[in-house]
Amino acid sequence: MPKKIYDIKPPKIVHKAGKNSEESLVSIKEKKHQGRRKKENRSVQLPISIGILIVILITCVYLFFKLPKADIIIWPKIDTLSFQQTITADKSVNSVDITKNVIPAQYFQAVKTNSQDFPATGSAANTGNASGAITIYNKYDPPTQFTLKAGTHFMSDSGKLFVALQKIVIPAAKKSGNKITPGSVQINVQAVEGGSDYNIAPANFSIPGLKGTPSYYSIYATSAVAMTGGYSGNVKKVTDDDIQGARDVLTKKTTSDAIAALKSQISSDYILLDNAVLSSITSASTQTKSGTVAENFNYQATVTASALAFKKSDLDQFARNYIISQMPQGKTLLDNSFKTDYSASTVDVAGGKATINLDFSSGIYQNIDKNSMTLSMLGENANQIEETINKSFGDQVSKIKINFWPFWVVSAPNNQNVVNIELKFQ
Repeated sequence: MPKKIYDIKPPKIVHKAGKNSEESLVSIKEKKHQGRRKKENRSVQLPISIGILIVILITCVYLFFKLPKADIIIWPKIDTLSFQQTITADKSVNSVDITKNVIPAQYFQAVKTNSQDFPATGSAANTGNASGAITIYNKYDPPTQFTLKAGTHFMSDSGKLFVALQKIVIPAAKKSGNKITPGSVQINVQAVEGGSDYNIAPANFSIPGLKGTPSYYSIYATSAVAMTGGYSGNVKKVTDDDIQGARDVLTKKTTSDAIAALKSQISSDYILLDNAVLSSITSASTQTKSGTVAENFNYQATVTASALAFKKSDLDQFARNYIISQMPQGKTLLDNSFKTDYSASTVDVAGGKATINLDFSSGIYQNIDKNSMTLSMLGENANQIEETINKSFGDQVSKIKINFWPFWVVSAPNNQNVVNIELKFQ
């Protein structure tokens, strides 16, 4: 079959060709755009990279000169100085004096008063005497006034004795013919003994002292009402042992309170020795006498406490100053090795003096001037630094350790501020 020839491409083919052309055109444009972006990125990144490199370079140069440092650790040789001294703490001095072996002391005082009730432990019989009124009659003939002295006894018809406490004058009787009207007087009488047995009913009374005389039957008495007030029982009374016991208890308590008040005045800066406290009983008494009938009684006591104390800082100052005065020239006191121990030999609180046995010691080491040492070590390597130290101090140094940093540093920097000297004593 003969081949067909078309003057114009088929529509589909044309359509495809047109589409491919458009895609090709877009692709070409994108490639051109990407190329331009790459060129632009390269033009921006280059200065940034250069800047970063410059910063890194500057930093490295800075660190190279600023980071290096040297740490030199020196262990000085430690010698120990020990001493024993007898010193005086004296309230009359104001400062530490190692030439006279004295330190200041301070006098303290406190006064305490206590009052307390104590029970009576004694026992005593207690009775009440009955009393009442009687009427005394006088029918003596011929009529005559009759006088009885104070203390005259009257006996009841039941045998109970009562006594008149005052002088008695009985009027004379009145007589009319054979009729006699007795004279009379009323008085108060009291039983001669205590007890309820004397609380008797109305009774008749005779006067035993007139027995055997003509007046015995002419002078007599009667009571119209019962006697009252008689009783008996046991009560408490204060004894000598009660008073002494109260004194012992209260003075002990008051002494303890006075010492506590005294110690509260003394700050922790002071040393108060056990035998440097003195107490005395200023007063101790009671107004109640031994034998007094009472359930309890009051006792009062006053105690004065005094003490002599001295400051720990003054004791340490004496010891430090003494060690410094005895140690060789060029040596320094090692503070953390300083020790003191003390005990009181004699204490006179009232006189304001105390004698103290003092043991003290401290380590000492060769003085090292860090400033001048660092200046002499600038630029030196480890061997040179060690040689410098040994040359300056010899056997006064027991150990040396040298550290450079960072790792590339092999000698001490020329900057004194980064060369550090540390002293160790362990």
